[in-house]
Amino acid sequence: MKSKDREGKIVSADGVQDKVLKALYRTAPGRRALKVLVNPAVSKLGGRFLDTNMSKHLVSPFIEKNHIVMEQYEDEEYESYNHFFTRRARAGQRPFQMSPELLCAPCDGRLSVYPVSGQGSFQVKNRSYTLRELVKSASLAKRYEGGTCCIFRLCVEDYHRFCYVDNGDKTKNYRIPGVLHTVNPIAGREYPVYHENTREFSILKSENFGNILMMEVGAMLVGRIVNHHEAAHVLRGMEKGMFEYGGSTVILVFEKDRVVLDQDIKDNTGEGFETIVKMGEVIGKRMV
Repeated sequence: MKSKDREGKIVSADGVQDKVLKALYRTAPGRRALKVLVNPAVSKLGGRFLDTNMSKHLVSPFIEKNHIVMEQYEDEEYESYNHFFTRRARAGQRPFQMSPELLCAPCDGRLSVYPVSGQGSFQVKNRSYTLRELVKSASLAKRYEGGTCCIFRLCVEDYHRFCYVDNGDKTKNYRIPGVLHTVNPIAGREYPVYHENTREFSILKSENFGNILMMEVGAMLVGRIVNHHEAAHVLRGMEKGMFEYGGSTVILVFEKDRVVLDQDIKDNTGEGFETIVKMGEVIGKRMV
């Protein structure tokens, strides 16, 4: 899938990766292999290897292939691939805008925004989702009817830590077990990945944007979603958690009449493009 940066420049997807995923999701042999690959036990096994010292030899080729600028991150001697994957940005590399009326991205990623219908459904490409299925609660889903859903798709080269977008009181984490499809749009055309994948969510009773539904979705080879806090008072820009190896997704859902997203992001989504954003970057504002 193609994306645009904030200047409107089109950024092409990884053609090699797309070819592999098309073979997995659109051919009979690939779908047979997929039944094994999406099993959380397989991700857990892969994660164990990526935690070992043997996996650190994968780090340098990955940095080179994905053109990662390591000067943005703290200096460390990486003991494993997962140690590298969960690297921490240097102070000042992901500055968070602190003006209370501004809505900032909670993570690096490719952002799409969708209106939530009066029945609690939203459309991602040609796939229809419902908040009721997403959170497994009809009463919670009802609160967000007519609201806005922001989907941040993280690729493997992205910074895989995420933070809170506002001050407020956070509920405990709710975990919904599932399988682990890739979150690449190729898979989304074949399966309702956000309904099927393992995910965690909580509610942030925020000072400026109402009750925000915050969800992290695991993906193929991402068996671990790490959230640092249970119920707690949290601060704008504070680190909320991180993903371990692989692509993954952060979802924010806002109640009706709480936020206005930037026009370029809405236009890009309408034209079929994701918008590349960085943690702390302004993506909208509080509705007056």
